[in-house]
Amino acid sequence: MKQLLFGLLLSFSAVTYAQNVKKEVLFTIDNKPYYTDEFARVYNKNLDLVKDESQKDLTQYLELFIGYKLKINKANKLGLQNGTTYQNELKSYRTQLSKNYVTDSKVTKELVDEAYQRSLKEVKASHILITVDENASPEDTLKAYNKIVDLRKRVMAGEDFGKLAQENSQDPSAKENKGDLGYFSSFRMVYAFESAAFKTPKGKISNPIRTRFGYHIVKVDDVRDNRGEIQVAHIMILNPKPEDTDKDKAKNTINEIYKKLQQGEKFEDLAKQFSEDKSSSSKGGQLNRFGSGQLSSEEFENVAFSLTKDKPVSQPFQTKFGWHIVKLIERFPLKTFDEMKPELENKVGKDDRSRLITNSLNEKLRKKYPIKRNEKLYAAAAKAVTADFYENKWDLPKDTKPFDGKLFTIQDKDVTGTDFLKFIATQQKAGSGIRPVGKMVDKMYEKFVDEQLNAYYNDHLETEFPEFAAVMEEYRDGLLLFDLMEKEIWEKSKTDTIGLKNFYDTRKTNYQWKNRADVVIISSTNEKMIKEVQKMLKKGSTPDQIKEKLNTKDKVEVMTNAGTFEEGNDALPKGLQFKEGISEITKDGQYYFVTKVNKVLPAGIKTLEECKGKCINDYQQYLEQRWVDDLKTEFTVKTNPEVFERVKKELQK
Repeated sequence: MKQLLFGLLLSFSAVTYAQNVKKEVLFTIDNKPYYTDEFARVYNKNLDLVKDESQKDLTQYLELFIGYKLKINKANKLGLQNGTTYQNELKSYRTQLSKNYVTDSKVTKELVDEAYQRSLKEVKASHILITVDENASPEDTLKAYNKIVDLRKRVMAGEDFGKLAQENSQDPSAKENKGDLGYFSSFRMVYAFESAAFKTPKGKISNPIRTRFGYHIVKVDDVRDNRGEIQVAHIMILNPKPEDTDKDKAKNTINEIYKKLQQGEKFEDLAKQFSEDKSSSSKGGQLNRFGSGQLSSEEFENVAFSLTKDKPVSQPFQTKFGWHIVKLIERFPLKTFDEMKPELENKVGKDDRSRLITNSLNEKLRKKYPIKRNEKLYAAAAKAVTADFYENKWDLPKDTKPFDGKLFTIQDKDVTGTDFLKFIATQQKAGSGIRPVGKMVDKMYEKFVDEQLNAYYNDHLETEFPEFAAVMEEYRDGLLLFDLMEKEIWEKSKTDTIGLKNFYDTRKTNYQWKNRADVVIISSTNEKMIKEVQKMLKKGSTPDQIKEKLNTKDKVEVMTNAGTFEEGNDALPKGLQFKEGISEITKDGQYYFVTKVNKVLPAGIKTLEECKGKCINDYQQYLEQRWVDDLKTEFTVKTNPEVFERVKKELQK
């Protein structure tokens, strides 16, 4: 829930909601002012998200906004803003949001352009990996490098790449897949690996490349155009559970359905009746469009993309989820650059490519915040670092006062020589292969300066970018509101069993079952067969006995569906009368139906257990409204009607 809340905040944070709204005090809570510009910004930003039309009414929305701010005041009054978890989460969200600002737009554009060009293709590649830590010693690094170079020589001399991968690659999956990574496009692999794959010609072997995992050589097996996206429908029968005795039931059922399709029955109708993917069955099995690598089953994707207008329906096949039949609905070509640009920019910021952007930003920050080093202090600090650093045994000088002077200044922030020495101390575990000590310290200094410049810039984003400050304020309020609601409403509604029971007892007529029936539904496209089914049902035959007699190896004449269904359920034949016994034969489209109603469960009030989820949700809303009313008495709220009328006119333009 929390990820959803802040995912929405982040998704809309980059949008500018321009309004010619003059900044005035709209209302106060205990004399703390809240202004028209924030009200206008939040109203416009959330307008498209609000489904309840009453909440789009400005007078109603003002009440919601005041209630929102009352809750924030209550959270602060309770001291929730001082909680460690809150502080850590706020810091985490700020770090996430700041990524949109601590970037170099020119370099970002170049990387986005490159990523789009690569996205037009899919590369099929294999690799051999020799692992080595990013911070490994020069000796270990050289050892790994020499090993990958030797393996490349063996490949170039004619040895089988797959066999060498199976025997030597330190990628655990290579034992089974011989290093084969399948097809991939941009952003599916770490950037250095991706670049090697896209720059190596088909059938060739790359030079050794270094990633955070170690050294690789890459063999490009194939390059094809990106398949774009596709939309399909499917019928799925779930794989048997461990406790199921009939392990072939799912397979037999999907084969029966496939025969029905071959007999000319409609895919959508069969999906509604029999597909066990409940998220799609009511829609005739239709799935959202997808591209390569977007589903959890590569096999499902490959079958889907293999379908054509001439062959739009697959044969039954099995994945780790179940047995499927897939039908092609529509193909979609790859998106244009303009359509993909926002998505690509977001991915570039999270990818290894961001290091290139960081390096470019460092150069800009050095120009934005020019610094002058205290050479005398630097020389003294550098001299204090010894070769013990390489063995992780170097300690700060016991007396750091001689280094407490200003090493350099960033705007209004002084950075001391002691700060620099402490930074060096933190770098020991990572190690450094740069020798002698003086050169290593010089390198550490450059890294330290970049770190300090970035930290200063990041710490002052609120003053550099007003929109960033506004979004951060929303984050702060959102986090506090979530913690407060969890404490005051959500947990109480779940644990206050007496209160929930009393709430249910006074409103139980709101929670009603429709008429329900325990039924067996049998369908066929053959009227003669359905008449035979009706006779057999009247004689007491079971669904399995009916299927065994009427269905053959080559042709499925009847299908069955059983369960307890509420009136109006799509699976029920239209016009079915809810009374025990064997129904008359009905027809809907090309299907004939006969139904055996085993038991009728009349409409009535649901028990608390049967409607618990809905009841808890209603109870939460009830508690929240009462709570907001209480807050209005706890805090003094004063609104400015004249100001509200002015902002109302502006927002309604």
